[in-house]
Amino acid sequence: MLEIPWDQPATLIDLDGKPPSISTVHECVRHFAILTPAAQQKARMLLTRPTFRADRKSRTWLLNPDEIEILLARMQAERSTMN
Repeated sequence: MLEIPWDQPATLIDLDGKPPSISTVHECVRHFAILTPAAQQKARMLLTRPTFRADRKSRTWLLNPDEIEILLARMQAERSTMN
């Protein structure tokens, strides 16, 4: 699982040319959650600190949609344990 702090600054971008969402990882994931499935597949998150990826030896600054979905699942799991 991706261990990225929720308060880390990040930018959510899509490939449709809409303005980016510049905020925290938490807010970017919340914004990702409300996108249409087609827009989600075009979204990427730019991090301010690189993180490790399971399939690479080096760290990365960019998260793909499947990795953002992992963060969304983490957010939903944390929210469900709070209730």
